This record gives sequence, structure tokens and C-alpha cells, in this order.
Amino acid sequence: MDANEAIRTFYEHYDEDGRLLSRHGQVEFLTTMRYIERCLFPGAKILEIGAGTGRYSHALAKMGYVVEAVELVPHNIDVFRSKTAPGENVSVRQGDATALTFFADDRFDVTLLLGPMYHLFTRDAQQQALREAVRVTKPGGVIMTAYCMTDPSILAYGFNKGHVHELLEKKLLDPVSFTAISTPEEVFVLYRTEDIEALRKEVPVTPLRLIATDGFTNHMRETVDAMDDETFRVYLDYHFAVCERTDLLGISHHTLDICRKEEP
Repeated sequence: MDANEAIRTFYEHYDEDGRLLSRHGQVEFLTTMRYIERCLFPGAKILEIGAGTGRYSHALAKMGYVVEAVELVPHNIDVFRSKTAPGENVSVRQGDATALTFFADDRFDVTLLLGPMYHLFTRDAQQQALREAVRVTKPGGVIMTAYCMTDPSILAYGFNKGHVHELLEKKLLDPVSFTAISTPEEVFVLYRTEDIEALRKEVPVTPLRLIATDGFTNHMRETVDAMDDETFRVYLDYHFAVCERTDLLGISHHTLDICRKEEP
């Protein structure tokens, strides 16, 4: 099974909207939106690459922004279009994050790459997706890239769920460094902060922030889901206060790398 087929099969059976709408999923969504909104201004043109079913694109369009979206998986595009409200200034087309040939250079003020880096299994493809995101962004514009992190997955899936020996036997974990070796059959690519930094150095951007978008949330999802409204509000206050701490980035299942495209 090639990578694109594996991704299509996964998302045809996975409820991404449901994940982001759960209480623990809201932490990632609300954190990401918090930082997106900080970069917006009246008339800003937004591109979301790998938009999934449109959770972010629709939220931003409903705020009055013009949003263009690209998505690889036909099932996700169908759901995206079914959720488009009358008058909503959002569009979606099928496309690959590594080849945005239908967009001119320097077109968007804010470019969101919130899903593709989860599923690009070679360094060349990862670099190309970043290059394309930067290319279509205006000089001085912002690129936001989401990553899945290695160690929370090792702890949650490997140790908590008892699969660590299986992962080692299948050579999906290096037995010395515990670096994750991702293949299309596993669907997701996992990163450490040094991997993000190395990829970022390949493109003409200035790093602004690296955010732990869900922090410790997924390690205690049952607790978070059971919180009453007031406790959840306090939890969000805590999370927002610490999500930029570099000593906490490695525990977060998801991170958001925020960069500015360099001026010529």
C-alpha cells in the first residue's frame, strides 16, 4: 500500500471532526485558533493545505475571512463541501501538499499546513511541502505547520497500551535512541523538536514560536473529558500559560511551528 492509499483508507473511517470536538480535542483546536487569530488582519487571505473536513477553514470563513483550501482525500472534500454554509467565503480543491502548481507565488498572508506533515514519509517530501507552503505565502506572511511528536506516542501506544516490544521487533523503534521509524502502514510520521528545526532551516523563514498545542492533555484525556465547565476553563488558562515553554514541547502529542516568510 502506498502512502496516499493508506491516508485515504484511514480518513474514510476516522472521525477527525469528532476528535476536535471532544473536550480533549478542543484544547488542540482552541490553541491553534488562538495563534492563527493573532496573525490575522482585515482582508487577510488564508490558505489551508491538507484541510481535512474543514474544521479550521470553516471556522475562519465564518469569521469573515477569505479561505482557500487544498485536500488530498476525496472523502474529506465531500464532507468539507457538505458543511459549507450559504455565503461562506471558502473553497476547496483536491491537491497534493508537495505540488501546489495551481497557486501563484506570494499569494497568501497566512498559510496553514496543519495535516500534511503527519503523512509525508520521506525527507524530500517533507521539505517539498514546506517549500511549497513558503512559496505561495507573501513575503512577511506567516506559515503555521503542525507536527505529531515522537515521545508521547511511544509512551501512550508503546508503554501504556503494551506495544513497545512489538514496535521494537518490527524495527519501528530504534533500540538505542528510540527514534520512531514511520512507514505508510503506520499512517503517521513522528518528529522530535530537532527534526522540526532541521526542516525549518531548509526554507527562507524566520522562526517565531513553537507551540505545544495539546500539551499533556492527551495523556489525561479521560480526566479532561470529565471536567466541569469551570475546571476546564481553568485547565485552558493553565495550558495557554505554559504551551510555549520549551521544556514541555516534547510531551505534547501535537506541536505548531509558526514562522514568518523572509522578505527578499
